[in-house]
Amino acid sequence: MAKNKQKSTEDPIPKDLFEILACPLCKADLEYTKDKKKLVCSNCGAKYPIDNGIPILLPPK
Repeated sequence: MAKNKQKSTEDPIPKDLFEILACPLCKADLEYTKDKKKLVCSNCGAKYPIDNGIPILLPPK
C-alpha cells in the first residue's frame, strides 16, 4: 500500500492533536506560522519548531 505524501498546504500536525496543544509557558492557543514550520503562541509570542509533524514544545531558553 503506497503512502500519500503530504502536500505543502496541508497542516503538518493532525487537527485533533493541534486542537489540544497549548503554549507551555502561558497556556494560550498556538497558531501556525505562514510557512507552517513553527507554532507561535497567540498570547506571549513564543515560537516552537515542528519536526516531522511533531511539535517541540520546549520553552525557549
